[in-house]
Amino acid sequence: MHFHDNQRKVDYVLAYHYRKRGAHLGQGSPGHSLAVVSNGETGKERRAGGPGDIELGPLDALEEERREQRDEFEHNLMAAGLELEKDLESKSQGSVFVRIHAPWQVLAREAEFLKIKVPTKKMYEIKAGGSIAKTFNAILQKLSSPLQPRVPEHNNNRMKNLSYPFSREKMYLYNIQEKDTFFDNATRSRIVHEILKRTACSRANNTMGINSLIANNIYEAAYPLHDGEYDSPGDDMNDRKLLYQEWARYGVFYKFQPIDLIRKYFGEKIGLYFAWLGLYTSFLIPSSVTGVIVFLYGCATIEEDIPSKEMCDQHNAFTMCPLCDKSCDYWNLSSACGTARASHLFDNPATVFFSIFMALWATMFLENWKRLQMRLGYFWDLTGIEEEEERSQEHSRPEYETKVREKMLKESGKLVVQKLDANSAEDDEDDEDKLSWRDRFPGYLMNFASILFMIALTFSIVFGVIVYRITTAAALSLNKATRSNVRVTVTATAVIINLVVILILDEIYGAVAKWLTKIEVPKTEQTFEERLILKAFLLKFVNAYSPIFYVAFFKGRFVGRPGSYVYVFDGYRMEECAPGGCLMELCIQLSIIMLGKQLIQNNIFEIGVPKLKKLFRKLKDETEPGESDPDHSKRPEQWDLDYSLEPYTGLTPEYMEMIIQFGFVTLFVASFPLAPVFALLNNVIEVRLDAKKFVTELRRPDAVRTKDIGIWFDILSGIGKFSVIINAFVIAVTSDFIPRLVYQYSYSHNGTLHGFVNHTLSFFNVSQLKEGTQPENSHFDQEVQFCRFKDYREPPWAPNPYEFSKQYWSVLSARLAFVIIFQNLVMFLSVLVDWMIPDIPTDISDQIKKEKSLLVDFFLKEEHEKVKLADEPTQRSQGGGDRSRRSRAASSAPSGRSQPGSIASSGSQHTNV
Repeated sequence: MHFHDNQRKVDYVLAYHYRKRGAHLGQGSPGHSLAVVSNGETGKERRAGGPGDIELGPLDALEEERREQRDEFEHNLMAAGLELEKDLESKSQGSVFVRIHAPWQVLAREAEFLKIKVPTKKMYEIKAGGSIAKTFNAILQKLSSPLQPRVPEHNNNRMKNLSYPFSREKMYLYNIQEKDTFFDNATRSRIVHEILKRTACSRANNTMGINSLIANNIYEAAYPLHDGEYDSPGDDMNDRKLLYQEWARYGVFYKFQPIDLIRKYFGEKIGLYFAWLGLYTSFLIPSSVTGVIVFLYGCATIEEDIPSKEMCDQHNAFTMCPLCDKSCDYWNLSSACGTARASHLFDNPATVFFSIFMALWATMFLENWKRLQMRLGYFWDLTGIEEEEERSQEHSRPEYETKVREKMLKESGKLVVQKLDANSAEDDEDDEDKLSWRDRFPGYLMNFASILFMIALTFSIVFGVIVYRITTAAALSLNKATRSNVRVTVTATAVIINLVVILILDEIYGAVAKWLTKIEVPKTEQTFEERLILKAFLLKFVNAYSPIFYVAFFKGRFVGRPGSYVYVFDGYRMEECAPGGCLMELCIQLSIIMLGKQLIQNNIFEIGVPKLKKLFRKLKDETEPGESDPDHSKRPEQWDLDYSLEPYTGLTPEYMEMIIQFGFVTLFVASFPLAPVFALLNNVIEVRLDAKKFVTELRRPDAVRTKDIGIWFDILSGIGKFSVIINAFVIAVTSDFIPRLVYQYSYSHNGTLHGFVNHTLSFFNVSQLKEGTQPENSHFDQEVQFCRFKDYREPPWAPNPYEFSKQYWSVLSARLAFVIIFQNLVMFLSVLVDWMIPDIPTDISDQIKKEKSLLVDFFLKEEHEKVKLADEPTQRSQGGGDRSRRSRAASSAPSGRSQPGSIASSGSQHTNV
């Protein structure tokens, strides 16, 4: 964790791979392997030339150029005040780690420049509100104490330090006991990273920042160090080890997350992600309980469901029309008894209530997240972060700089490039985008065309699966042995195919979205991230939900009727819903895709793939040619251990996984009330899985200050509103809820559902079947004159046979009315909930006001103390004989008292004088 002097702390590490010109250069002995390159000090530098040097080849020239660029960049870092240390390049090739230390002067300068808030000497008590609230909080804390992680409380719930942006002129405000520990490791690495991002290198085409140098392969990696090993033996404790023991193990799944420690170690951006994930997981508990109650209600009332009893009654003997041409026979509706009974588990009146509940649940979750975000912002001192301050820390991306350079080279030749080299700093600070819409138009056009193509590809695959279902059903119907299980076999295999395709396309679409965003050439990393998120979400949303939308809203709607079926291909009819409706199939589709995505992505992609990558990298390092390292037998340094970890690539995959799951939980919850239960079980594991990944498998990320979760909140809000419309249509169109209501209150003779099944089945005269479509070798028990099919159509003996009946139009109007009423009612209730719950908690709002007032008082008091300390030496040197000065000081006392907030300090100061 330190330089070889065991004094200066390593705040950041740059890693690169070198290859020397000579194949066999003299090896440095272990005692001469260190090259300290720091301000005001000299170390054992490598020699510029020697007998081992040979004539430069193409690869040697490239390596020499990179070495010169690294030398210049490191020289510029030292000019900025940083201190560097690295090992000598003693082998013919290998990896070198440049250790960077930021001395106090640099930390103080940059902290002031970045407006980093640090704690002052003043602490104050946070009032918990009234006596009832205090008593309730005390009881709650006592009950939840076994669930609390055993970590020191960095943000005491009762006491809080006043924070103020660091200023070198106001050092007396801060409680600086030791300069080395005043800034924690995350803040120190953040300061160094800001210097690295803005340091230029003129040899590399005036490249600005470490990200550009990594993109050009001048350096391989840049990362801050972890705080030691997480599994080290002994009692010595560091934050990483503490996080592992109390957070990143599956054995502590029942405990709350130590959010303050996560934020301290990883920064605010990652801290907010885990806070959001924790709140989302806890909110899934009430929705899971309600979903289980709804499911149990369906189980309890299954014997009382009149339509399924009528369907299962063999005495009714509804003879149904064949499901396919030629090979399919007539069949009894009672043979679909099992499907009808299973459909009632999810298609019952309780699902309507659950849909309304889940829409309000989504609103409550988002409102509570806004409140928690404000609370964390207050405790983490994020309330003062402004957009201008965030934008000032944004630097241009390397690809953007390259594109601008190419454009200027084309326009004005090398003169402009030289001018750009000379004025790079001003150019980087200029917020104006130097690429016009003409420069970006090819990228935008490619984006538009590619996204349309990807969406069309997804729809084509869904259509391909539909064709598979139709052809497989027809093929299995030819065989007597498989005829009875056709629907189950086709549904299960088709869903598994859909799942595999979704998982494969998810990975492809993630890579495509990244490539499309790169060719847009966004200027800053934040813009790049937002555009990447939007593209990836759009493609993955369409990919995950297309098969489900098809089953919910399109399957069985375009079948036609007996004698006039709609055919996909010659002899292959469009597929129909099961006799109990499409809701059961929608439930199967949703459950298998949701569970499959969670199990496979969590177990294979998130656990297996990183382990395989680590193993591959280890094998590569072992088989890499090179001289033996004399220090190899020693215990590896922390920078070596961290270099072997996976690089941190951002939070987008973690958020995306949870957002897609949020869609499964809210969008089609009317068809699958158990979705929140499976989401909860997944998330309990997901929290610890992500925690373990961040603590043990990834290099330490740079601490990033941010006050919210950004564009993800807008996506969540959009899904919540969209879910209201989707659930309204699922209940109205996919389920039998509306047809049952219409029958019960408009057509039933006794106000019950007796006769509902007969009411929904239309008649067809089998003599009107087209030639060549009649069942061949029918084995039906009796001669069939009329068969039944599910639709609202006039009977063959009516004046307009097979036209839509009056009941059809009644049900359709009722469905549309229900959609309008349900949507407006739920939207109104959501707005009401939004209005009733304030975005900023009242106690936090009061504390922010109180903190401002306390800060002013503390500031004035410290100013007077500073004046008093400055005056005391003067008074002592002059002695007690200067009566005139004392009389002047006394005469100024009234003016001091006239200033509000400074009476006591002024009075005491003049009394002492």
